[in-house]
Amino acid sequence: MSGRRTAEEAPDGRRPEPRGARAGGDVTSAWDEHVGAALLGTRRRPVPALPPDLSPGPADGTDEDEDAAWRLLQQAAVLTVARRAGRRPRPAQGFSPVAPCPAESAPVVPPPAARRLELILARSDPALLAEWLETAAARGYRAPAGSLPRLLDLGRNTTSLRPAIAKAVGRRGVWLALHNTDWAYLVGMSAEVIGDDPRVWRTGTRNERVAYLTRLRRRDPEAAAETLRATWTRESAPDRAAFLAVFEHDLSDADEEFLEEALDDRGKDVRRVAADLLARLPGSAYGRRMAERARRCVRPHVHALDGRRRIRLLVEPPERHDEDMARDGIPFHPPGSFTPDSPTARPIGARAGWLREILARTPLAVWTDLLDLPPEEAVRLPVADARGEDDERAARDLHAGWTRAVVWQRDVRWARALLGDGVLTAEEIREKAELVGVLPAQERAATVGALLRRVDRPDQAVALLERVPGPWTGGLAEAVLTLLSALTAEEGRGRDARRRHREPSSLCELAAHRLAPDAAPRVRRMADARPGHRPLARLARVLGFRDAMARELT
Repeated sequence: MSGRRTAEEAPDGRRPEPRGARAGGDVTSAWDEHVGAALLGTRRRPVPALPPDLSPGPADGTDEDEDAAWRLLQQAAVLTVARRAGRRPRPAQGFSPVAPCPAESAPVVPPPAARRLELILARSDPALLAEWLETAAARGYRAPAGSLPRLLDLGRNTTSLRPAIAKAVGRRGVWLALHNTDWAYLVGMSAEVIGDDPRVWRTGTRNERVAYLTRLRRRDPEAAAETLRATWTRESAPDRAAFLAVFEHDLSDADEEFLEEALDDRGKDVRRVAADLLARLPGSAYGRRMAERARRCVRPHVHALDGRRRIRLLVEPPERHDEDMARDGIPFHPPGSFTPDSPTARPIGARAGWLREILARTPLAVWTDLLDLPPEEAVRLPVADARGEDDERAARDLHAGWTRAVVWQRDVRWARALLGDGVLTAEEIREKAELVGVLPAQERAATVGALLRRVDRPDQAVALLERVPGPWTGGLAEAVLTLLSALTAEEGRGRDARRRHREPSSLCELAAHRLAPDAAPRVRRMADARPGHRPLARLARVLGFRDAMARELT
């Protein structure tokens, strides 16, 4: 920072105030000027003057160059103390008072639970934090006020935590978010703040307007559609896509006309949202167009075998991609760029990808009508390619398309049929796991427990279980613990030390956050029986931690 004496210095060795500096400048502007001088060096910029109410120490200078650098550091130290010490309040005239925080309706968590929250925040474990927040909110509590800034900051970068944070921060959390743009995400998630004021639709942020439109859609779907239609042409493409996605709530045939128009929108995301929503309306013109394409790709072949009528499905993917397919949301991709949702699956061909998209968007009633069979029998029919040869790939493409159609159309009977259609392949695990969410809640645990008994590799079990939310109880918990016990016993007999703990570790990690906490004693006994098994030991510790956490929030 040292430099030569400049021509602008006064005869007494003092440097004049820098151009633009003003007497009585506040600490913030003085700090910025000092930072600028430090970055450029005192050769190129004079040492700024301190505000009058901060008396600089006397210069001891013997060398002008060293004196300038030393004085800059001294003054920076004074400014640092001043910035940390705060500043005197300005007169209140001209400032509007901040509206006070509304009174809370929920009590704060008990002191032991508050201390547990501090431990979780120190450990930086998002899964444990989400569970604590969800449990506290479900039991009618809110997070302590002192923890709110850290929770709201976490929600800035970890979007998966936002729903849980919104439930547990109470009215004070939303009040804080209204005064800090970094936490504005919470405002858009709070129906209590947004309310039903129509002015929000005209002047609010995108998140606020989505929240308003969602509330209106749930209360009056037609009014929500008219509200969006009135401003549709003035909205940006990202906003149009976000607003149109709200139509998934109470979607009905009355929305078909608007969604058909959106298929011709300039925005790619708008067209995608419209096509995905239309695929959930089996009776629409969109569904009929897809049914026509699907019947050209999959046709029944009836023949006699041993004097009995037999049906085989012949599958032939589309030969080419055209503009009509593109308009209806079937994307064009180069060969090999379609990748199923599985880390072990290989990319599939473009034609197979188009076939899966068509089948996913075709009403399921097409197949029961065409085959004159219930879903339980249709999914078990033999499948062949267009040449009439048995083709495992054709069957996989057909069932993958049907699976996505079931998830979109929420057809429980088809979900049960596909989940019970036989042996699961590694590529089908993730797709079949999505079907579990279609089942009634009371069926899910038993269904997944049965599926676990049909897999033969630990990675398949993890791929299935990671799509199933916790807490795992009853038959599902029993199936997971039985599988863990078998895996660790088999591992102990293995000879390859490099594979030790590798396979069950991912299952233990998943189970640590999804097994019901009351499984902790049994897992502790399993861990004690295998000392040194780190995944099991960690599983026991986390379950014990969650068990104590649940009891503190009772």
